[in-house]
Amino acid sequence: MPAEGVAGLATGLSSTRPGAGPPLRGSAAEQAWAVRLDKVTRVYSDRAGGRRGSQAVQALLDVSLHVARSEVLAVVGPSGCGKTTLLELICDLQRPDGGHAESEPAVLMPQRDLLLPWLSALDNAALALRIARQPRAQARSRAAALFAELGLEGFEHTRPQELSGGMRQRVAFLRTLLSDKPVLCLDEPFGALDAITRAEMQGWLARVLEHEPRTVVLVTHDVEEAVLLADRVLVMSARPGCVRAEIAIELPRPRGRTEAAVVELRERALLALGGASGAGPEDRGDGASGAIPAGPGDRGDHAGGAA
Repeated sequence: MPAEGVAGLATGLSSTRPGAGPPLRGSAAEQAWAVRLDKVTRVYSDRAGGRRGSQAVQALLDVSLHVARSEVLAVVGPSGCGKTTLLELICDLQRPDGGHAESEPAVLMPQRDLLLPWLSALDNAALALRIARQPRAQARSRAAALFAELGLEGFEHTRPQELSGGMRQRVAFLRTLLSDKPVLCLDEPFGALDAITRAEMQGWLARVLEHEPRTVVLVTHDVEEAVLLADRVLVMSARPGCVRAEIAIELPRPRGRTEAAVVELRERALLALGGASGAGPEDRGDGASGAIPAGPGDRGDHAGGAA
């Protein structure tokens, strides 16, 4: 995307967000943290309609993390280790069973696009603005101005079922950006895209955040994506999820996939993930792995609430 296109997108977004957002309350405000979790634990009890005597699922155990304003934090870990639960706690969609969680106003972009089938692509993108009580014409105008920047020009009036998977995800991403929230919680935002489009969107996101900083918590299974986009990478253990390792990415942007420093940091994260397949926080074993290992009893997205 040309630099002027990114700058134009940033300008369009600036008109819909209140700068750094409202201040945090209490001690988090003193440290200028946008997100703060201290010793957070989350347990899912037997749900209504479940089998009698089924055991509770502990998704998170004593998780602590702080995210500074305008920082990009990537979270990687085995499937089922509570990464989605972590995002929902930040967005105040869940409450912890132990510990403390606070954040500036945050919005969640889930793994699935969740577009409304009866609305056009344009109206889906403008949905957050309509919920914020902006007039329909104004909301549609602001969203339409950004369609070309995401490669969606000409599809404004197309229904979701007529869009490709990648286009649907881009509409959902635009809806998230227009939500007027200073903290973006992105749950595998590019996981549904093909490799070429995914690489383009990663570069696009990096450029947008350079021109229009937001606080971002990015959950991804792509370690390379984490290193390319984040300021820090948090590695979580298998369920119950806890912080296994933290890797600072002190590299200038933009970053190239084949840069020696990027490759080295990717290998460090993969090595930490090899140890993350162990079940507990005391297990510090290391082992190289070419992919993020699956957690024990992985039941897929949101099963047991511990995705």
